[in-house]
Amino acid sequence: MNEYVGIAVSFALAGAIAGAMVWLASTLGKKNPTSVKLAPFECGEDPISLPMGRMAIKFYLVAILFILFDVELVFLYPWAVVYRTLGVLGLVEMGVFLGILMVGFVYAWDNGALEWT
Repeated sequence: MNEYVGIAVSFALAGAIAGAMVWLASTLGKKNPTSVKLAPFECGEDPISLPMGRMAIKFYLVAILFILFDVELVFLYPWAVVYRTLGVLGLVEMGVFLGILMVGFVYAWDNGALEWT
């Protein structure tokens, strides 16, 4: 249990520092809202038109699914590097990981989460 104390202290310290920075910025920062600062902003240009409403939830769902499957590749690459040293057990473990991931992918596909229209 002692080996986790350092990790817990690191998380607590990081949270305290982040919270202190947000609090200090909101407390001590200049507050001078003008019409120019409050106007919509599009990549350094004046907006072409005002938004016509909320974006569809499908956009966010596809974005989250993209991040999920992108993170899968982050776990797949180190496994591929040390594949020969892991042997058959490493292959089985990665098969289980990819199987669970594919169940989620098939579920999302079946529910129409990947259809843009």
